[in-house]
Amino acid sequence: MCEKEFELKQKGKLARLTNRTFKFDPRIKDGWFSAVYFLKTSKIVANRIPRQTVSMQFFQKNEAIVCGMDEAIALLHTFAANPQNLKIWALNDGDKISPFETVLMVEGYYEDFGYLEGIIDGILARRTSVATHVYNVVQAASGKQVIFMGDRDDHFSQQAGDGYAAYIGGMSAQATYAMNEWWGSDGVGTMPHALIQLFNGDLIQACEAYLATFPEDNLVALVDYNNDVIEDSLKVARHFGNKLYGVRVDTSANMVDQYFLRNQHEFGQYDLRGTNPRLIKLLRRHLDAEGFQHVKIIVSGGFDSTKIRLFEQLKTPVDSYGVGSNLLKVNIGFTGDCVRLNGKEQAKQGRRYQFNPRLQPVRYAAEQHAEREE
Repeated sequence: MCEKEFELKQKGKLARLTNRTFKFDPRIKDGWFSAVYFLKTSKIVANRIPRQTVSMQFFQKNEAIVCGMDEAIALLHTFAANPQNLKIWALNDGDKISPFETVLMVEGYYEDFGYLEGIIDGILARRTSVATHVYNVVQAASGKQVIFMGDRDDHFSQQAGDGYAAYIGGMSAQATYAMNEWWGSDGVGTMPHALIQLFNGDLIQACEAYLATFPEDNLVALVDYNNDVIEDSLKVARHFGNKLYGVRVDTSANMVDQYFLRNQHEFGQYDLRGTNPRLIKLLRRHLDAEGFQHVKIIVSGGFDSTKIRLFEQLKTPVDSYGVGSNLLKVNIGFTGDCVRLNGKEQAKQGRRYQFNPRLQPVRYAAEQHAEREE
């Protein structure tokens, strides 16, 4: 099996990822995904004022972790006319960026690449949003494992790019094989609620079947199916002993665990809905009391950087966090502006040429391919 481009890049054998990784839709070349006004502008320029050199720079307005740079460059190298003539300067995926900082600059004839502006904005917006959300979550988790569980929260076609952006943000444990396509190998995960349901709600039978089918895996029991997390965790721990690696708590936000219904003195002191710190502390206490200190606790369900930070501040004994939909909100938008014309400053009011000394010159991808074949 040939190495991924990402592996070659890590070894210093490749400067940037190319279309061999991204596998762009060829209809981009026909303008299928470009705003019509970009297509019309390119045609006007080509017919009336061709061969005007523009400097186009891209920025956004947040403190963020930039991602999508290699993808945007590969897009230009794949679909621009005469890509070898473009001059490109760019930051790297994973760089921390500031508001209004130029992250990418492209110089060339407008008709050669201008129609790609909106697509570049979209690539950078999605990848940077995901990478930044992941980075914030990982920082909040204080070094504990965070699992990317975003497969059900967006269209499946986004998984490879989202998984790459999540990796750039600092999250290597991901739920699907597709999320690992650009950078890694295997997805991670054990059981959904459906497996327990198929065994008629019997958690022990579901776990036995899992171990029999995947004996090399760590057994992580999903313990909120009956909304009785502590009792079901103790039940599987007593049955499997050292074979039980961990338990996962995924209590719905509108539910209160049966433990609290049996111990109503807990009410009024804490917010007891969903997967909450009090429930996890009590779970750890009961597991430890019966000698199951080795059993890890994984939590999921509505977690974002704010909720994780709260759990950490309260010293909640969590070993891993599972996070999904909150990582996929695209809330960092990029803008591409033409700021110079034939080497002289020319831009709309409020925009100006702003070269960033952190930018690195980019070589044409064909040269990288040639270097690898030698």
